[in-house]
Amino acid sequence: MLFRSELKIKAGIDSDLAKRIAKLIKDSGLKVQASIQGDTVRVTGAKRDLLQDAIAFVKKSVTDFPLQFGNFRE
Repeated sequence: MLFRSELKIKAGIDSDLAKRIAKLIKDSGLKVQASIQGDTVRVTGAKRDLLQDAIAFVKKSVTDFPLQFGNFRE
């Protein structure tokens, strides 16, 4: 038997979710800045630990949408 299923894959996030994530980060009290760039949210901070804390916070807060995190500076 052969089954076929059609899936739609979405790259990026919509503007409402981007605004929600940016607001969550700004309201969290972490010393990082969040900015919306097209269909991504860029988070900048002075230290790597702060960025990792921001990633953990967003993973915990946004559970209704699968998120992917791009790596930061090495």
